[in-house]
This record gives sequence, C-alpha cells and structure tokens, in this order.
Amino acid sequence: MSTLLLRLVAPLQSWGTDSKFERRATGREPSKSGVIGLLAAALGRRRDESLDDLAALKFGVRVVKPGHVMMDFHTAKSTKQTYVTKRYYLEDAAFLVGLEGDVELLQALESAVKVPYFPLFLGRKACPPTGRISLGIRNLSLKEALLGEAFDGESNSDAPARCIIHMDVDEPGAYRQHDMPISFDQKHRKFAYRYIKTDIEFMSCKTEHDAFEGMD
Repeated sequence: MSTLLLRLVAPLQSWGTDSKFERRATGREPSKSGVIGLLAAALGRRRDESLDDLAALKFGVRVVKPGHVMMDFHTAKSTKQTYVTKRYYLEDAAFLVGLEGDVELLQALESAVKVPYFPLFLGRKACPPTGRISLGIRNLSLKEALLGEAFDGESNSDAPARCIIHMDVDEPGAYRQHDMPISFDQKHRKFAYRYIKTDIEFMSCKTEHDAFEGMD
C-alpha cells in the first residue's frame, strides 16, 4: 500500500459541500471533491472526463491548524436586480491530506501537482496555495502516513491530532458525507455520499532536530 501526502496551506481556503444560492459555505477541513478537483486540474482533465480512478482513492485529512471561519460579502448585479452573497472561508488553516491507492497513479499525481496543467487552488479560484503541495509518496497505509509525517519540520511526537479518515460502510462510528465526486460536468454535476470517521489520534512523527544544538 502507498499514500501520497499533500500539504494544503494558504491564507484562505474554502471547501464547500452544501453551498446553495447566495450562501457559499465552507467545511472545516478539505473535502474529497475539492481535493479530487485539484488533482484533476493538475492532470489537465476536462470537466466532462471520468473521475473514477481518482474517486476510488482512499482519502484522509489531518488537521494541523484549524484556522478561523471568516465571511465575505459579494455584491452581484444582473440586468434586473442587485443582490448580496455571503461567502465563507477558512483563514490561516493548514492540513495534511493523504490519498491511498495504486502507486503508479500516485506517482502520476505527484508529478502533475509539481507541474500542473491548470492553475491549482484550495476550494475556490480566489484561494491559491502557499508553498509546495506534494510531500511525496510513503509506503504506508493512509492512517500511518497521516500520523507519521512531520509537517513543516514539527516534532509533535505523541501529540494528539484530529484526523478524518475514509471508512467502510459497516465500520463502527462511520458517518456519511456528501463529497464523493461523480462528475464535474457543469451541466451534470453529481456527487455521492461516502463514509468517514473523525478521531483524535496520537502522532508518531519525530525529527532529528535538536533545539539545543550548538549551545555550550
């Protein structure tokens, strides 16, 4: 088993799964549909192309920094009326995302993220990522990779972390979330439910950095 790790950091992110009409909400962590959209853009796939291979990847998130929800007002005007939309964002958040699956597909995704075909953004076009996205492929399961990775040099061994992990339907504690992408076609956008579980886990990541190195 292999897992591709992605670093999702930006001043603003927005991961909507239930936005309607003038209210554009955001989830508190990256959605599978949003991340698959990012990967499809990196590969250069058009909206009407199949997502089956990407959607089949196991998906998980470790919340490194939850950030804060902020709201922005947008005024839109048509020929008949003017109306206000409310758009929500996550400010100053950081996430570690893992995708587990076939190593050849993960290698193609890693290469594409480094040199993307289309511009990449974290949920909305107004949210470009900061710094590198791909952290590489680990020969570990999804959960092991998420808990064993030192994020941006952290050394939080044995520290608790909130993880949202892919689950099978019959596993205890699993609940549904409507963010499994079926089609991004603008005329036939379609999403399905998937099962996830949120747990507080303890990380195993360690670094070789010594904070007192060089001191007498």
